Amino acid sequence: MAMLGDLIYEGKGRIIGTRVLNAEENKIEYTLIEEGKFKNIDVTITSTFWTIPTGKDIVYGEAEALITTKNGEGTASYKGYGIGRSMEKRGTIFRATNFYKTSSNGKLSFLNNTVGAVEAEAHENHHSGKVWEWK
Repeated sequence: MAMLGDLIYEGKGRIIGTRVLNAEENKIEYTLIEEGKFKNIDVTITSTFWTIPTGKDIVYGEAEALITTKNGEGTASYKGYGIGRSMEKRGTIFRATNFYKTSSNGKLSFLNNTVGAVEAEAHENHHSGKVWEWK
């Protein structure tokens, strides 16, 4: 039986760029820089994600990211897939799943083959997120 485990990540950042991938589909790409902690390890996450509308106030999105420790002792990456709902005053709230991997033996090696359940919020170029391990 699958269940949510411990909170493994919490961070905040900002969207630093946008790009139109397909104007007819309203597919928009965003670049995000975020700082946070994976199990008390300070990290920087650089990610790119895109969204496409799928209904009234609903978007589907996919992301790819590179995670680096602040002290350079580890790297990891993830691919994420999720759904966002536009909330009038809060921006867009995302629920997603991240799939982590690393070839590093460093401090982020515990992330290899981990699945994370994500709750994130994007509002006025600001972003915050939390990830729980999905066991």
